[in-house]
Amino acid sequence: MNIELQKIGVATDFSKAADVALKYGWTMARQFGAELHLIHVIEDIIPTVPEPGLAMLPTQEIMQTLRRSSEAAMNEQLARIPGGEVPFVKVVREGVPFREVDNYAREVAIDLLVLGTHGRTGLSHLLLGSVAERVLRSAPCPVLTVHAHERDFIK
Repeated sequence: MNIELQKIGVATDFSKAADVALKYGWTMARQFGAELHLIHVIEDIIPTVPEPGLAMLPTQEIMQTLRRSSEAAMNEQLARIPGGEVPFVKVVREGVPFREVDNYAREVAIDLLVLGTHGRTGLSHLLLGSVAERVLRSAPCPVLTVHAHERDFIK
């Protein structure tokens, strides 16, 4: 039995946990000769309400600014990864993070998703939820979750 990985997806929220996930994804992509897909999702913005009864939806200009900021943050994150060249694709989507990560993985046939976890427990986990946990439940492919504070097997 052989492991064949052609496309590895790494979801990022630009946190320390996402940096660790990218390190794993990048290393595995290099070892397997796979293409790396760095995925960021701009969460749906709740309409802002300047006064009761008046809701304003985010403008296209705001969304374009968020997209440009996300792409710049992805470039910075990729610049911190040492090592050989790996073919990569940067993807910025808008929507519900776990759904968009899952949808993208299906659309392009990702073979492995790598996600960082923040290690929330208790009330903060209950209130904030876990994107990684939701992706894990519905992903169309295997998912590797890594913790920023755990022992690494990639050096």
